[in-house]
Amino acid sequence: MKTDEPIVAESGPSFAISVADEVWIAAALLHREHPDREAFSAREISERARREAITPRLRPGVYVHAIQHCVANRPPNPSRLRMLFATSRSQRRLFRPGDPSHPQRTTARSLPDAGDLPPRYRPLLAWYAAEYAAEHGVRRDGGADPLLRLRGSGRQLWREEPADDYVERLRRGWK
Repeated sequence: MKTDEPIVAESGPSFAISVADEVWIAAALLHREHPDREAFSAREISERARREAITPRLRPGVYVHAIQHCVANRPPNPSRLRMLFATSRSQRRLFRPGDPSHPQRTTARSLPDAGDLPPRYRPLLAWYAAEYAAEHGVRRDGGADPLLRLRGSGRQLWREEPADDYVERLRRGWK
């Protein structure tokens, strides 16, 4: 069986879900459960998917999707999804609009479609838009707020002196 093929859960109402959507759900749940953490390892994402038991058994593709197939800033191999973002070699977080991605992934989807998720996970999409993405400078309409994205930029310029002193020094000699 290919790892990206949907599997139908054997318990409860039948619902097919792709491995990529399962990975997104697991990562979203981790972010909600641990709001203080920026990112998670692929093993943590895989383990969270196993504990959630969205499918009758954890598919081997979950780990591979968390490492490679769903990661926006890695070369596609073969999938072009942008559901996760690599913050380091081993850490992943949910992808946010405005994150850089590999050029061959720029038009790929970054969120599951609501109709593809089991009903109990659909509220995660609203949480993502209203809380997770909004917290990180992404507007509700999905675009990155240009002013919020500037937060922290240039701080290396006045690292050694207070910002007001830096600006005053730059303005010396202006007419």
